[in-house]
Amino acid sequence: MSRTGQPSTRDVEATVRAVEILDALADGGELGTTDVSRRTGISPSTVSRQLGTLTRAGLVEHVTATGRYRIGVRTLRYANAVLGRLNVRDLARPRLEQLVEEVGEAATLGIPGDGDAITVDFVPSDRYLQGVTRLGRPSVGHASSAGKVMLAFGDVSLPRGRLTAYTPKTIVDPGSLAEEIERVRVAGYAEAVEEREVGLSAVAAPVWDATGALAAIVALQGPTSRFDRAAIDAALPLLLACAEHISRQLGWNG
Repeated sequence: MSRTGQPSTRDVEATVRAVEILDALADGGELGTTDVSRRTGISPSTVSRQLGTLTRAGLVEHVTATGRYRIGVRTLRYANAVLGRLNVRDLARPRLEQLVEEVGEAATLGIPGDGDAITVDFVPSDRYLQGVTRLGRPSVGHASSAGKVMLAFGDVSLPRGRLTAYTPKTIVDPGSLAEEIERVRVAGYAEAVEEREVGLSAVAAPVWDATGALAAIVALQGPTSRFDRAAIDAALPLLLACAEHISRQLGWNG
């Protein structure tokens, strides 16, 4: 027995084969014994015994109508246990830091709130303007890129009535906002140029959880004089890649 507190480096072959079989079922859907054997290289007799054991354990289900096997519902217990302990802020932080290094502008992480998105993490750039962002600050739904992402993809309703104007460019008409949110849904990201603060431009993208629901929002922001149309266009692929990476870490499969 190891006394180091570290996992043993010796594999249990039966366990290795069981994992390979579960992987094959996860990738292939419903498979017969021969299908699993062909995909894993494990003999059909061994596959049959493993499937029997895994079925009795609830990790695999036998489909009586077809004679095939598929992943069992018990695996959801383990998946939920892992997903439940994943902290989106901890997962996102390294990617936010990389994004700031690549783009040269500040990055934020927000989570959906009740009407607004709430900033829960912030990585400044070397050129960060003090006071633009702080933790806990709401990203107003109709006037910020993160807020628009929340309205487009979150479980919230569009605000009604005339909206608060923060700058001359803020969208204040509900009909115009509805059109803007539809554009965000189609594009998969949102922009806000001097809509919340004069001289500030931002672009944001959604982060998805394992169920495909909105888990968080990644945004980039900087002074409009520097983070202009060309700069936003150049940064957008990096932002979308960052959001997708975090989503996959949360269990999203696209």
